[in-house]
Amino acid sequence: MLSPKIEEALNKQITVEAQSSQVYLAMASWAEVLGFEGVAQFMYAHSDEERMHMLKLVKFINERGGHAKISALKAPPIEFGSFKEMFQELFNHEVMVSASINDLVDICLQEKDYATHNFLQWYVSEQIEEEALARNILDKIKLIGDDKGGFYLFDNDIKSLITVPPTQTAP
Repeated sequence: MLSPKIEEALNKQITVEAQSSQVYLAMASWAEVLGFEGVAQFMYAHSDEERMHMLKLVKFINERGGHAKISALKAPPIEFGSFKEMFQELFNHEVMVSASINDLVDICLQEKDYATHNFLQWYVSEQIEEEALARNILDKIKLIGDDKGGFYLFDNDIKSLITVPPTQTAP
């Protein structure tokens, strides 16, 4: 059984994950309109992955006797300046998500809810990977500089970073 404090914190994390999915979906659309198929595919896949993170939380809350609440989301931006700015925003967003997960873990320890703490360890590990991936992409973009040919190659190469989340069965 979840305490009201943990249920509220987990519900806030649902919103964080849903907002992440929306932001990456907007980034995918922007990249696609600009003709960067690889970046668009990467962002579409990333958006789907964030949605799966949200659904995992929804199921956990409901299975633990709580009530997962789906809230309204803020509209994401529709333009991102440059790819460097977009991927910097992605990195900053992942750092924010990591901080949010860390806050959740702290609440679980304060409340002595070790089952939820254990559940959240998957998110802690996932965020380490997400931040490293975003940092790696930023490093590559810095190497490219303003070379248009480099961006063409980058757009093709980023397809290799796409991970397809396992399909989730309907609840």
